[in-house]
Amino acid sequence: MGDENDDRISSLIFTERARADFETALRKRFWRSIWSWFTQTNNNLLPFDEIRKALPIRGQHELGMKQIPLDKIVGSVGRYHDFDRAFLPRFPFLRSRWVSIDSAQLQDVVLPPIDVYKIGDVYFVRDGNHRVSVARQRSQAFIDANVVEIVSPVPLTPQTNIDEMIRQVEKIEFFEKTRLDKLRPGVQIEFTLPGGYSKLLEHIDVHRWFMGEARKSPVPYDEAVMSWYDEVYLPMVHVIECNEILKNFPNRTEADLYIWIIEHLWYLREEYQEDISMQQAAEHYAKEYAQPPLRWLMDLAHWAIRRLSGSDEN
Repeated sequence: MGDENDDRISSLIFTERARADFETALRKRFWRSIWSWFTQTNNNLLPFDEIRKALPIRGQHELGMKQIPLDKIVGSVGRYHDFDRAFLPRFPFLRSRWVSIDSAQLQDVVLPPIDVYKIGDVYFVRDGNHRVSVARQRSQAFIDANVVEIVSPVPLTPQTNIDEMIRQVEKIEFFEKTRLDKLRPGVQIEFTLPGGYSKLLEHIDVHRWFMGEARKSPVPYDEAVMSWYDEVYLPMVHVIECNEILKNFPNRTEADLYIWIIEHLWYLREEYQEDISMQQAAEHYAKEYAQPPLRWLMDLAHWAIRRLSGSDEN
C-alpha cells in the first residue's frame, strides 16, 4: 500500500511540474508573438498542404527512422495553427495532451518516434506535434522520427516562410524560361518578396515587342532576354548603385528597387507627360519613399520584451 501511495504522490508531483512547464511555454509563446509583431518577422509554422501544392515535386521515398534536429522542424501537416514557429503552444486547450507527454518525459518514459515529411533541409510533422513541442521546451536537440523525403528543386531551409518558398519557385521558373543564367553566366537577380520574377517576365515580353516593332520582324526570345538585361535592367541597377539608394531601403535588393523604380518611372511619365530619365525616377523615388532608420527602436523593444518575459531568447 505504501508503494502505491508513493507512486501516486510521484505521479502527482510530475504532473504538477508538467503543468508548470506548459504555463511557462504559453508565456514564452505570448512574448515571442509580441517580438514577432515588433520586428515584422514570421512566427507561424508552415502549412504542409500549401507548401506541397505550390512546390514542383520530383518524387518521394522512405528514409526510415532517423534522429533529426528539432530546430529544422518548421511546419505541420494539420496542426500548424496550434503551435508557433518554435513549437510553443498557442492555446490553453492543448494543455491536457501536452502535460501528459511532458509528465512521461519527466519520468523517463520512452515515447514512440514522430512521423515527418522532409523537404530540402527541413521537416513537417505528420504525427507528434505535442511531442515536438515538449522536446523543444525541454531544450532537446534531436528527436527520433520516421522520415518520408519529398524531392523538390526548391531549397527549403529553417528560415523559409511561405513568401520565401513562393519566391524560390518563381526564381526557378524564371531562369528555366529565360535561360538568363546560361546567357549571362554569373547573373544575380534576387527579390525579397514574391511576384517580382513574374513582373520581370512581363518586362521582357514588352521589351521584345518594342524590339520587334522597331525591326518590323519577330525577335528571338533569347535575344530579347539578353537585350532587356543589358539595356534595361543593368543600367537601372547601375543608377541604384551609383546613387547608393539601397542603403535607404534596408533588407531590400537591387531587383526590388528595379521593379519599384521602373513602375515609378512609368507613373512620372504619365503624370508629367515628359521624358523622365532613369536617374530622375530613381532620385525621386528615393526622396519620396526612403525608410528612416529604426534600429534604435527595435533594440529598445527587444530589451523591454526580454526584461518583461524573463527570457533571454531572441
